[in-house]
Amino acid sequence: MKMLINVPETVVADGLRGMAAAHPELRVDVENRVVVRTDAPVSGKVALVSGGGSGHEPLHAGFVGPGMLSGACPGEVFTSPVPDQMVRAAAAVDSGAGVLFVVKNYTGDVLNFDMAAELAEDEGVQIAKVLVNDDVAVTDSLYTAGRRGTGATLFVEKIAGAAAEEGAPLERVESIAREVNARSRSFGVALTAVTTPAKGSPTFDLPAGELELGIGIHGEPGRERRAMMTSREIADFAVDAVLEDLKPSTPVLLLVNGMGATPLLELYGFNAEVHRVLGERGVPVARTLVGNYVTSLDMAGCSVSICAMDEDLMRLWDAPVQTPALRWGR
Repeated sequence: MKMLINVPETVVADGLRGMAAAHPELRVDVENRVVVRTDAPVSGKVALVSGGGSGHEPLHAGFVGPGMLSGACPGEVFTSPVPDQMVRAAAAVDSGAGVLFVVKNYTGDVLNFDMAAELAEDEGVQIAKVLVNDDVAVTDSLYTAGRRGTGATLFVEKIAGAAAEEGAPLERVESIAREVNARSRSFGVALTAVTTPAKGSPTFDLPAGELELGIGIHGEPGRERRAMMTSREIADFAVDAVLEDLKPSTPVLLLVNGMGATPLLELYGFNAEVHRVLGERGVPVARTLVGNYVTSLDMAGCSVSICAMDEDLMRLWDAPVQTPALRWGR
């Protein structure tokens, strides 16, 4: 398998050095694996810190900046960051108003963020946590107890980040983050297997002409494997899986996400089918985001994330944001 790397052992460090060169508005500590806004800590502002295994870019470091995250901790590929990273990030961004940890529901992330919260609080940093568990495909997986955290992580980080930018207190920012997660559901589909730099070959067997319905962002198995389906058929299956669980009664925020190797042409075509299904099901779409945002290295595939919005959440979604991967209104 051809990869644009030097050696597998330096993939994350090399990527962080490149991020630092491209984004002087970020402070990138390559050695300690911490990325923060250059203006952090911002006086009087609640800080948001998230993190997870590398390989899901732009999640999370690509979402650091005004209106979103204050800091991010990239782990090794598909491996949780360690508590020391999280404590270091919290200390770097805390203004005294507290820090919200945004944690995807994967066992390593949960354990390490819990430990980091205790350590940070011992150092005088007030910590709150929100767990993202939006994936409806399976209840338990190779990496989780309960539902996996996937595309709704972007919704939580953006909307809670906007509330923090407005000066909301920690308790309110945490409450908004929890509400966004509760209102969100996701479903993913893999067209190809993922290849990690360390392995250099696909991590699971997905024969040509087949797809996996309900895949996780690390290549975890989904609900079932089928012969290849059309974009129309995949949209029907994925959207119905989400709506079966969410049953929104308000206009929705929609993320049509690529898993890393799906061209935008195909994603926009899939988005048209997703809009068709939502229209047929009587679900109005208020906002749509299409692109590769929560990825799985070189996996071809897609995911659908939906959040049932209200007026205040919509206002916070539309609020200005300026990060490497998401920016509008500034």
